[in-house]
Amino acid sequence: MVDRRQLLGALVVPAVACAAPSLEPEPARRALARARAVSGDDELFWGEIARAFTVDRSLVNLNNGGVSPSPRFVQEAMRRHLELSNEAPAYTMWRILEPQREGVRARLAQTFGVDREEVAITRNASESLQTLQFGFDLQRGDEVLTTTQDYPRMITTFKQRERREGLVLKQFSIPTPCEDPGEIVRRFEQAITPRTRLILVSHVVFLTGQILPVREVVELGRAHDIPVLVDGAHALAHLAFRIPDIGCDYYASSLHKWLHAPHGTGLLYVKRDKIPGLWPLMAAGAEQTADIRKFEEIGTHPAANALAIAEALTFHETIGAERKEARLIELREHWAQPLAAHERVRFHTSRKPGFAGGIALVEIEGVDSEKLAAWLWDQHKIFVVAIKHAEFQGIRVSPSVYTLKSELDRFVGAMEIAVRDGLPA
Repeated sequence: MVDRRQLLGALVVPAVACAAPSLEPEPARRALARARAVSGDDELFWGEIARAFTVDRSLVNLNNGGVSPSPRFVQEAMRRHLELSNEAPAYTMWRILEPQREGVRARLAQTFGVDREEVAITRNASESLQTLQFGFDLQRGDEVLTTTQDYPRMITTFKQRERREGLVLKQFSIPTPCEDPGEIVRRFEQAITPRTRLILVSHVVFLTGQILPVREVVELGRAHDIPVLVDGAHALAHLAFRIPDIGCDYYASSLHKWLHAPHGTGLLYVKRDKIPGLWPLMAAGAEQTADIRKFEEIGTHPAANALAIAEALTFHETIGAERKEARLIELREHWAQPLAAHERVRFHTSRKPGFAGGIALVEIEGVDSEKLAAWLWDQHKIFVVAIKHAEFQGIRVSPSVYTLKSELDRFVGAMEIAVRDGLPA
């Protein structure tokens, strides 16, 4: 693993001096010395991590659950690969850079605890999940099962199969928030029928940040011989876990959220013995039946995005998964705790350990969530996402590792104005 201090030394130079990607020895030594000096102070450490990003500090971005910025040196790596690609694409991109994709595959597999022959590099969680959702042979009348809180694109995917092939989509509600994992599993089990052929479950619910008991749902599916597709868009590189920890055969995620990889990068995990039985989203030759790379057959694609994932992995590993998760929870509590003191503030996310990470959904009772989100942006330049679900509403708040506590204080202050005075008519 890369030494944390070495990483910080590399990060500080571009942040302070806007240096070129390659560091001169003397500035690098000075940066390393500075990183060592702050490593014992947690807030100074996170301050140096924050300086690794090129974000606009005139605004406060609290929608990192949608898509996250990449650190400067990830952007520089992507730029470097893109420039080489454009020197002579048919040669430099296809013959020099494309083979390096295998190194990224190996690093992803190592970081998340699986075999390199079980990892496909995709463009996002939706592509990975649709590969799974479309990849099984199903018959008219077969049922697919998920909750009412799963991602709309995934619901749309099943509904298209419903219209086109006569499948039956079954959805059920789950408590919000839920602090009884057994109740989630019971609701999945109650919804299973003899016609159930697939189960889709979110590792972290995108609406609220609720962590679901995915291992138990996977075991339930296995007991009924039903494949379970795990939507890990908001869990991978957010929570400290490795894919084998949840015992699943299928896992899909985006890498441009919590891993801070380039936009348009994702991961699909398929257990090795399950690959032959799953069709790719785009056609692949019969000789690739058992090859994980069949899920990457999308035609001409950029090499730069995928190769720069390696730098994002360095960033993630050097911080450390456990430390990163703890920081995200700490940031959540920094804004949630003072707001919880107000009677009209309601949380649709459990704040108890183990039930959520850095994402939370909060509501000011009597205040429309869309109007609140618009007011926060128009008057305070704070960016959040409004959630209006059939079962609840609120604003989803998702800080990231570059978020400063002073920025969260700014958010708390604005919310307290809304609680006290309401919104302008």
